[in-house]
Amino acid sequence: MVTLVERSVEGAGQALTFDLGPLAQGVQIGDSIALSGCCLTVIRMDGTRCTFELGSETLSRTLFQELAVGGQINCERSLRAGDRLGGHFVTGHVDAVGTVIERKDEGEWRFLHFNGPPGLMRHMAEKGSVAVDGVSLTIVQADDQQFSVALIPHTLEVTTLGALEKGSRVHLESDILAKYVARQLEAKA
Repeated sequence: MVTLVERSVEGAGQALTFDLGPLAQGVQIGDSIALSGCCLTVIRMDGTRCTFELGSETLSRTLFQELAVGGQINCERSLRAGDRLGGHFVTGHVDAVGTVIERKDEGEWRFLHFNGPPGLMRHMAEKGSVAVDGVSLTIVQADDQQFSVALIPHTLEVTTLGALEKGSRVHLESDILAKYVARQLEAKA
């Protein structure tokens, strides 16, 4: 997780500065970094602090306007060609904002149920994948209204997902393969 340390308004957009801590090692201006699942470009650096510009399109599709200075979000460096792929096919492009509609604790484990826009819910499939605030997860159950995920204690501890409660809003990204299949089916209809 990384912390928002500064925010400034720049015309219709904003510049946000996050302290990336050890994740800043080797980062260069122009690098893409996923913050809460949203791929953003580093425009300035000062030690471990990296600044990103967010335009009106990004601000309209994300929750960054609601993030207070001092708030923490998930952070992941971009995959490089040749790197081992250990997750799902997500690209860091937030599709929509969803809401936690149910939280069920089972010991140290947690089941979370989310809803989102109907068009996005069609991309969700049991045992398929979804990114929630940038965390790639396997879907337990899905229908046209909602989907659920099961979170292990490690995920709850090292991501912001451990703090989610009923009513919490999150960034959602569906699997890129689901997007292409849906687009092809729409084109045939």
